[in-house]
Amino acid sequence: MSVDHEVPRLRATTRPLAATPELVDLADPQRPLLWLRDDRGCVGVGEALRLSFSGAERFREAAERWRRIAAAAEVDDPVRLPGTGLVALGTFAFADDSAAESVLIVPSLLVARHRDAWWVTEVTRLDAPDPGPEGPPRDPGLPAAAPAGHWEGTSFGIPSTAAAGAGQGVTEYLDGVREASRRIEHGAAEKIVLARRVAGAVAADSDLRVPLGRLAERYLDCWTFAVDGLVGASPETLIRATGGAASARVLAGTRGRHPEDPQRDARARDELLTSAKEQHEHAFAVQSVVTALSPHVRELRTSEEPFALRLPNVWHLATDLGAALAEHVSSLELAGALHPTAAVAGTPTAAAVAAIRELEPFDRGRYSGAVGWIDAAGDGEWAIALRCAQLGDADPASGMRPVVASAGGGIVAGSDPEHELGETVSKLRPITEAFAP
Repeated sequence: MSVDHEVPRLRATTRPLAATPELVDLADPQRPLLWLRDDRGCVGVGEALRLSFSGAERFREAAERWRRIAAAAEVDDPVRLPGTGLVALGTFAFADDSAAESVLIVPSLLVARHRDAWWVTEVTRLDAPDPGPEGPPRDPGLPAAAPAGHWEGTSFGIPSTAAAGAGQGVTEYLDGVREASRRIEHGAAEKIVLARRVAGAVAADSDLRVPLGRLAERYLDCWTFAVDGLVGASPETLIRATGGAASARVLAGTRGRHPEDPQRDARARDELLTSAKEQHEHAFAVQSVVTALSPHVRELRTSEEPFALRLPNVWHLATDLGAALAEHVSSLELAGALHPTAAVAGTPTAAAVAAIRELEPFDRGRYSGAVGWIDAAGDGEWAIALRCAQLGDADPASGMRPVVASAGGGIVAGSDPEHELGETVSKLRPITEAFAP
């Protein structure tokens, strides 16, 4: 077999693990690499390889580059489950012209579990100046957890131009919703998703395992993630592809929870289920996913009716989809085909994205893009990067790292600006609470 000398050559060694560590505890306190949902997930330590992408072809280029790297890799994997062997974690920007990098990161060490199965994978560079001794690779060991570190937390407010791009107050957001509604009424689009953002700052030595632990403990039905400074807990699976099967969860339509008042909480759920406006918005989102998946599947199944998904902070209208793939296509290629869904952009896609570019006074960065993982077979899980915040580099003068959180809502005919603002407040709550002192 010919060797492509432009492709990094990696060796991945996976071994079963008898220990059952707390994955969050093993994460790097300042640079965590984590993907976790209840009894499934992984934590990465160190970086064996980092790949960066940008532009309109970022998903396609990443999928092709990863395919070549996986083909050239030496993989010793007796466990043979999705997520064993060679694995990269990644995060991808929302917009084609975003200044934010889209990245795939191969950790030097990965500790993972799937229900009762645990494993550890070590990755080394065979093309490094000193790749190590030849012969059978050593069995990877379990890394030691760093001791608990510093945490003061932060409160969030309207971002400054220096911290996060153009600021956007409440009045400006409401004006944007009204303008989006006006355009929809005049036929420019059927749905436009508008986001707003808030900002804070944490000390450079802050232990980010604190907010990650809070998210993982409270949002068991969400993917808690940390990839390249993007930290959050997303309820929406963009795509999961393993062994020729794919699944997705579509969320669109929201009501704030009232767990302190069960009767009021039940009314909020029932209002969501019976709202013509919310059902209409949800139908847009489901159809966008069905349309994008159709060229790649033999059969496609969906929930008969949307159901109410209960999270600690909100009720969501949800639909689950399942499909059998018609051809070998990687999870990253499917993520690229699906992005951006109507749930985060609108309908029609091109018109909605153009409106977002005009009406949102900031670059979304990785918010509402894709975050997840892919293995050497192309299997993987990708979520929409929601309920999240992006941490920046520390300011040498202040010793603080900026933190920017974003949330949005779908504007359709008849949307009420005050309701849409309240929806963003509810959606920001997971992050504002996780990063609190």
